[in-house]
Amino acid sequence: MESGDAFEGRAYLLVGASGGIGKVVGERLWSRGAKLFVAARDGARLEPLASRWGAPMATFDAGDGDAFDRVATQAQEELGKLDGIVCLAGSILLKPAHLTKLDEWQEVLRQNLHTAFHAARAAGRLMTKEGGSLVLMSSAAAQTGLANHEAISAAKAGVIGLVRSAAATYASKGLRVNAVAPGLVETLLAARILASEAGRKASESMHPLGRVGRPEDVASAVIWLLDPTNDWVTGQILGVDGGLSGARAR
Repeated sequence: MESGDAFEGRAYLLVGASGGIGKVVGERLWSRGAKLFVAARDGARLEPLASRWGAPMATFDAGDGDAFDRVATQAQEELGKLDGIVCLAGSILLKPAHLTKLDEWQEVLRQNLHTAFHAARAAGRLMTKEGGSLVLMSSAAAQTGLANHEAISAAKAGVIGLVRSAAATYASKGLRVNAVAPGLVETLLAARILASEAGRKASESMHPLGRVGRPEDVASAVIWLLDPTNDWVTGQILGVDGGLSGARAR
């Protein structure tokens, strides 16, 4: 840790800390002197990370608004303050609309849009006195037409609307609200898509830079948005997607 690091002594709630991206974000914040409160659904995967980072932890379902409120309040109480919340909760469903069951549609909304709203609600309740940074997850699929992505595209597009409205609501309080919009990233969520050689090649070819993302790619963007030296950035959707949403491969 470098002396005078902007993250030193700052406090963050990291939801989805046990996932591929969450582990990298947590490691980078911890290595730069930040204090963490970590949360996820899977306590067995979360516990060794919490131990390594010396972080209090909670296991909960981020789609449950009351539970999210309790965990955010606990994080602020245990850390003494909250300088940021990162919500990495989410899911992937690749089906055309006519084959998507209604309970699948509701679950996609719950895991992606509802979790983001609960995070924004908690940040608005707990972080408007001192300000800080809220980082949510959208998707390149919300900004470009991809076949069989109807449910996830709709949910992640909702996150974009949420970010822009909440950024306007809380700007005067010093609370910045942004999101990262990745393409397909090499995580457990994407494992089924990338398991076959055909699936991997198709996924790589969709991205003009010729590969799927790594957790480190997305984590770098999350850290940048959390960084208090970037305090003139709010209401933004930062695409980290190998060019998927803004360029066409030759």
